[in-house]
Amino acid sequence: MRFTKMQGCGNDYIYINCFEEKVENPEKLAIAMSERHFGVGSDGLVLIMPSETGDFRMRMFNLDGSEGKMCGNASRCVGKYVYERGLTDKTLVALETLGGMKYLDLHVEDGIVKSVTVDMGEPILEAAEIPVVSEKSPVIGEKVQILDKEFEYTCVSMGNPHAVTFVDSVKEFPLETYGKVSECHPMFPERVNTEIVEVIDDSHVKMRVWERGSGETWACGTGACATAVACHLNGKTGRTVEVELVGGTLIIEWREADNHVYMTGPAEFSFDGVWLQEV
Repeated sequence: MRFTKMQGCGNDYIYINCFEEKVENPEKLAIAMSERHFGVGSDGLVLIMPSETGDFRMRMFNLDGSEGKMCGNASRCVGKYVYERGLTDKTLVALETLGGMKYLDLHVEDGIVKSVTVDMGEPILEAAEIPVVSEKSPVIGEKVQILDKEFEYTCVSMGNPHAVTFVDSVKEFPLETYGKVSECHPMFPERVNTEIVEVIDDSHVKMRVWERGSGETWACGTGACATAVACHLNGKTGRTVEVELVGGTLIIEWREADNHVYMTGPAEFSFDGVWLQEV
């Protein structure tokens, strides 16, 4: 089975063109291929598929085999893949995901997709829809005890649930220690992605992320969007924010005109390969 490895700001996934390949058990395949010693190594698996409602459909699986609703970095990579591999000549692409339809604006120069702007839709702030168990709705500055520390969480869904909290230094923060406990906290019935954020100024923040089902990753597009929304809700930034991740930088704009969040960033091919193992 042929596959392609791609990354967006270091958030690396394995992509399979399901117009040409058939995947019988994506959950098991994601676990096998994502393993970094015996497999290809990645943050998960992405299937590029036909869609009845959009131009393409994306299914994404975390490295533990669980299916995610949406991945912003992966959606940009899908846009680059379908254009440069000749599956479409459109520069405006409708991508069906479990988190809803996402619209990709491909910035093309000389036939190469240099960057992609994704219309990520409106942020979901209602507690029950995120979902998060809280008496607040929206959930802004909710105090939550994780192990020996109390955090203030602002919760946002961008098609998947996020809990954003502010720290003095993202570099020094022990994310694995607290991230794995936060992910499975009972206030998050579908688990949660946890973002720790260091505010540099009113248009620039640093972020690290613990993704449910994958652990710490170098970038998370939906997490960067949730972070920008949380920063503005807490009065820490304006509506356009440069979000500096471990693997690169994304520009996030929460537009007042339509209440949609727009994410702009890179997508890159790493290599093509052939998977020979049976799963």
